[in-house]
Amino acid sequence: MNPVDVMDLVSFDSLLSEEEIALRTTVRDFVDTAIRPNIAEWYDNAVFPLEIVPEMAKLGLLGMHLKGYGCAGRSAVEYGLAGAELEAGDSGLRTFVSVQGSLAMSAIYKWGSEEQKQEWLPQMAAGEAIGCFGLTEPTAGSDPSSMQTFARRDGEDWVLNGAKRWIGLASVAKVAVIWAQTDDGIRGFVVPTDTAGFQATPITGKLSMRASIQCDIELTDVRLPASAMLPEAKGLRGPFSCLNEARYGIIWGAMGAARDSFEAALKYSQERMQFDRPLAGYQLTQQKLADMALEIDKGFLLALQLGRLKDAGKLQHHQISVGKLNNCREAIKIAREARTILGGNGITLDYSPLRHANNLESVRTYEGTDEVHSLILGQQLTGVAAFR
Repeated sequence: MNPVDVMDLVSFDSLLSEEEIALRTTVRDFVDTAIRPNIAEWYDNAVFPLEIVPEMAKLGLLGMHLKGYGCAGRSAVEYGLAGAELEAGDSGLRTFVSVQGSLAMSAIYKWGSEEQKQEWLPQMAAGEAIGCFGLTEPTAGSDPSSMQTFARRDGEDWVLNGAKRWIGLASVAKVAVIWAQTDDGIRGFVVPTDTAGFQATPITGKLSMRASIQCDIELTDVRLPASAMLPEAKGLRGPFSCLNEARYGIIWGAMGAARDSFEAALKYSQERMQFDRPLAGYQLTQQKLADMALEIDKGFLLALQLGRLKDAGKLQHHQISVGKLNNCREAIKIAREARTILGGNGITLDYSPLRHANNLESVRTYEGTDEVHSLILGQQLTGVAAFR
C-alpha cells in the first residue's frame, strides 16, 4: 500500500467516480514528474516556473471549471481533486491555477462582455496569456469596500489611478482584472498590462509562497476605452463571486499540502532508526500519525461534501467559510506536527512539511483570514453581523 492508501482510513475513494479518480491520477502523475523533482530549487531560489504553464494548459487545468472558450468544463469536485494534487506539490503552483482560473478568468466569464470573453478566455485557457486579479490594496485587505483606487470618466474613456498589493502573477500577466471605485460604485476593468501607466513590481523577501509571484501594482493615469469595463459587475458582488471560487479551491488544496506532509512524516518514521527501533514503532509517533490521518480524512470528506453541493448548485456562502477556516487551520497543524517527526532534518528543503507550513500561512490569510471567516460563521449562527 502506498502512503495515500494507508492514510485513507474511511475508504474515501469509494465516494468518487471512475472519471474523478482518473483525473486525480493524471494530475498526481504530473506533479510527481514536473513539480516534485524541482520544487525545492524553485522555492529556495524564489522562482515561479513559467515553463510548466503550457503543460498545465494541455492538461486542461486553466479555467478547468468553466465551459466553452477552450475551457475543460470539469465539475467542482474534479477541480477540487486537481487542486489537492497540485498543492501536494506546492501551494504556489495551485495558487497559479486559482489566480488564473478562479479569479481572473472567472471574472471575465461571469461578468464580461462576449467580446471580452472571446478575446481573453481562449488565450488564458491555452496558457498563452496569464491573468491577474487586482482587488487587495495596501490599506484595504479584509475590507475591500474601503479601496481607494478610483476610475473616473474622461469623455468616453476611463482613467484609473491607485495601488494594489499582494496581486498574484501581476509582473508576468498579459491582462489584469482591476477593481476600482467609481462615481457609480465599485466596477471591474479588463486592463492589458502593457497599457501606459500600469506597473507591477514583485514583492521580495517572502518567507512563504516563494515559488510563486505576488506583486505591488501602481496605476498612474491608466487610460482605458469604455469597452474595458466588465459590464455585468457592479459593487462587491462581482469580486466576491470570484473570491468564493478561489476559496472553494483552497478547501481542497490545503488538504493536499497536509496529505503530502503526512506522507513525508510517515515514510521518514518508518526508515529513521533511534534506540534500535524505527520512529514509527513508538507510541508518541503513532499518536501523531493517527491524529494527522484522521484530520486529513475529515478534511477531504468536508471538501467532497461541499464540492457535491457546488455541483448541485446548492452551496451557500457560509459553507465555503466552514471549509476554508477548518481545512487551512488543520492543514497548518498537520504540517507543523509532521515536521516534529522529522526532527532537525525537517527544517531543510529535503523534506516538504515545513515548506508546506510556511506556504499555508499565506493560504490561511488570503481569500479571507481566520477572523473574517469566523465572523461570517458567527453571523450565520447568531443573525448578528459583528464586522464593525
